Amino acid sequence: MYTVVDIETTGLSKHMHQITEIAAARVRNGEIVEQYETLVNPEVRIPSFITKLTGISDAMVKNAPTISKVLPEFVNFVGRDVFVAHNATFDYGFLEHNARVQGHRLENERLCTRKLANRLFPELPRKRLGDLCSHLNIRNVQAHRAMGDVQATALVFNEMLAILQSRGISEMSSVLKFERTSGKRGV
Repeated sequence: MYTVVDIETTGLSKHMHQITEIAAARVRNGEIVEQYETLVNPEVRIPSFITKLTGISDAMVKNAPTISKVLPEFVNFVGRDVFVAHNATFDYGFLEHNARVQGHRLENERLCTRKLANRLFPELPRKRLGDLCSHLNIRNVQAHRAMGDVQATALVFNEMLAILQSRGISEMSSVLKFERTSGKRGV
């Protein structure tokens, strides 16, 4: 049981920047069964280069809930599921940091599809989500928006799981172990 997550932020530092959007999709048997999505008022101005990248503007988040209102809902939505994200260190880091600051706990196992791509597709020079989508013929209908990236990541992860299953790795605990195994690239 896993939930695919993506966030958009005002920058790259969980200590200096804020979350502007959170999306998550609970996946069961390869199908999205429930989704969570919200803009977040970062209570700071969104840099123009971020607005150009994501399309998220100050006007869009002006009346959105703040992270203190959103986090309890998000933590409840994810529950005990494995937290799956493309570059999970970034997404989980921001969310866990904000949860801790507000007295909540986010202690999920996490799986990074970028790290998994390093093992499964060593021939690809870059492992960005867009690169994986191109490689696997997946269309990301709204790149750099949280739900668009969640849906694309879920499809990418399904393809990765199919590859792993064809090689005898099917239990989530085995997938997590494979993702974390360093050393040899590829399967």
